[in-house]
Order: sequence, then C-alpha cells, then structure tokens
Amino acid sequence: MTSTDPTIQRLSDMLNGARKVVIFTGAGVSTESGIPDFRSPGGIWTKYKPIEFQEFLESEEKRRESWRRKFKTDEVFRTAKPNDGHKAIAQFSKNGLVSSVITQNIDGLHQLSGVPDHQVIELHGNATYAACLSCRKRVALDIIRELFEVDEQIPTCDSCGGIIKTATISFGQSMPEAEMLRAEEETRACDLFMVVGSSLVVYPAAGFPVMAKRNGAKLLILNRDPTDLDGIADLVLNREIGATLAKITSIK
Repeated sequence: MTSTDPTIQRLSDMLNGARKVVIFTGAGVSTESGIPDFRSPGGIWTKYKPIEFQEFLESEEKRRESWRRKFKTDEVFRTAKPNDGHKAIAQFSKNGLVSSVITQNIDGLHQLSGVPDHQVIELHGNATYAACLSCRKRVALDIIRELFEVDEQIPTCDSCGGIIKTATISFGQSMPEAEMLRAEEETRACDLFMVVGSSLVVYPAAGFPVMAKRNGAKLLILNRDPTDLDGIADLVLNREIGATLAKITSIK
C-alpha cells in the first residue's frame, strides 16, 4: 500500500530499504503516554532540585528524600501504558526491521509494548525497579514501598547490606559501561539511524546520531520540535510521533 503523503512514504521507504535499523528514543515517545518530560516547564526537575549521586551515597537523609520523591511521583510510571508510538516500534521489531532500540527513557514501555528485552538498550536505566549498588541484586519497588510507607525505612540489600537505589542513572553517576558499549556497536553497524522523540541535547547519548552519520548511515529524525542535528539529517519530520508511526505500520 502506498501513502498519499509523500513524506510518510519516504519514511517508510527508508525503513524498508535499510539493512540494519537502529531506533533512538527520547522523552517525546513517552509523553504521549502521560509521562512528563522531566526537563520541560512543570517537569519534575523544575519542582525539585536533583539529588546528586554522591549526595545519595553519603547522606541517609538524601536517600530518604530520594525515596519520598520516588513514591510521590511513581503513580505515573505504574499506570502508564504503551502508546501508538511504542506499539509501532514494537511492530517494526517484530517485522525484523529494527535491530535495537537505544533509549534515554526510564519507563520500561518499550519492553511492555513487545520489544524483546535483549533489543532494548537503556542508557539512563529503568525506574520500574531498584537494585543494590554493590551486588546488583534486583529488588521490586512494591517491597520497598510497603516498608517505607510505615516509617520511611531506607532500604538496604538483604544479601550484602549494600545501598539500594532505583535502577536509574542519577546526576553525577557514571553512564552504564555495558549499555554505552552496546549502543556504540549498534550505532556503528547500522545503515539507518532513526531518532524518535528526542531533543538531542543530552550528551553523551545525543552523540550517537552524529556517530552514525559519520559512519555512513542515513539519519532520520522524527520529533515534534526542531533539533540541533536537523541540518545533517537525511529526513526530518516535525510531527506527532504516535500518529506518524502508526501510518508507517499501515503501509507494510
């Protein structure tokens, strides 16, 4: 089926004509599921001063405050559902069009939409569970919440006694080495790098589109607003994400 919109048709042709596609997603994908962009006006970081990673490590009160904020704002993550954008990307994956999804998002909605875990590379971690900073044991948030709501008990690992933290990357915390390496490998191997819903202002993650382009891949950017990398892209679409990607899946 051919689209009557030439730009949509070109996007579809680029996807179908690529050998190895990497999709890079940012907050703009998840805002359509009701998850706010932390950096936008009214976002979480305009209401709270971020707690630096070193502060979290050194201060029990900072850890306690971090968990207070987590459970105060966690309802949006617990109730969010994948939108048309997530579902379209999952369909691309199912159809064999996409080799990996590199994401700056921490909501787990790509996995929930059907993208296999091994294809999702989370650069900033995941807010839907916690982990011990020492032994990396994974801990369910419901267990921590139940104890914290009684007397604001700060969780510690029952295996090694280490500090437990949500499995996200905080300000001042090093980027995850394994995920960054995988993202670089995938970026260098692709022939189409597709940015979806990212303003491309957060580095080092935003360096991957440039890396792909320099390595000979075509660059496609789908974002509601212009980005600083639009000038090097092969195709730019400033449109709503879910509605646009849903049209692509209907062209197959």
